[in-house]
Amino acid sequence: MPRLDIIHNSVKSPLIKDGWLITDDPYVIQYRRTVLYADLGAERPIAVERNGQKLVVEVKSFVGASKMQDFKEALGQYDIYRYLLEEVASDRKLYVAISDIAYNAFFTQDVTQLILNKHQLPIIVVDIETEEILQWIN
Repeated sequence: MPRLDIIHNSVKSPLIKDGWLITDDPYVIQYRRTVLYADLGAERPIAVERNGQKLVVEVKSFVGASKMQDFKEALGQYDIYRYLLEEVASDRKLYVAISDIAYNAFFTQDVTQLILNKHQLPIIVVDIETEEILQWIN
């Protein structure tokens, strides 16, 4: 199994605070003989606002030497997971969770915004200091 991202617990905790039940840590994506691991699987209890919604969350810290390289890798990983989930767990929505620091430093740039809008990458922005979800970007 892969190593946990350095902000893994700082993403997991606010999901729980927000009413999500963590069902898988990690979430196993198996397609035929291929097994991949996304960071978290989560569900909302039916009585809660997001009515039975199910998520898969891939956590990314963007602390590498090149933020653009980290971004390219995250987009590629997102696409692979999304395609596989469409086949094996189509009831789950895939998100990439990032810190508010990464969001403010890199994701607000014009080129990143252009790519995000064209790619329609769903993002959860988390304040890793307070462990609060700041925004959901669909």
